[in-house]
Amino acid sequence: MGELRLEELSARNIVAANNLSLKPGQEQFIAPVSYSAGASVINPATSWQRVVVLDGQVAGFIHGNFDPESEHEEFRACIWRINVDANAQGQGVGKFAADSLAEEARARGFDHITVIWEPGEEGPEAFFHRLGFADIGQTQYGEVIGALKL
Repeated sequence: MGELRLEELSARNIVAANNLSLKPGQEQFIAPVSYSAGASVINPATSWQRVVVLDGQVAGFIHGNFDPESEHEEFRACIWRINVDANAQGQGVGKFAADSLAEEARARGFDHITVIWEPGEEGPEAFFHRLGFADIGQTQYGEVIGALKL
C-alpha cells in the first residue's frame, strides 16, 4: 500500500475527484435514492468533503455529513458518498477514507456513523460489512441502513 493522505475538496482537486473511474457494474450503486431525497435537507455547513490522495494522485473521494440536529437520525453522522477509483480499489483507499470520517465523528462527539447503500451483487455491502457496519434498518426505498459503533 502506498502513502495515503486526506485533502479538503478544493478547486485544485475537484476535477480529479469528478473523474474517478468505476469498475463495470458499480455505476448503478453510486447514489442511493435516499441521498437524492436527503440532499434537499443537507446543510452545506455540515458537509465534510475530502479526497484521498494515494502516492500523489487523487484515488478516492468521501463526503460525510455531521448534523446532530438532523430530523433524520441516519443523516446526523454519516458517509454520504464514497468513491474509490477502479484502479485503486483493494489498496486500502476506501478503508482509509471511512476510518478518517469515523475519527472526525468521534472527535465531534458522535458514538456511531451510518451509511446507506442499495443492495445488489456488485454493490458496496461487502465492503461496509468488512469495515464493521451492521445492518440496522431500511429506508422507505428499500435501501440498507448500516451503522458503525465508534
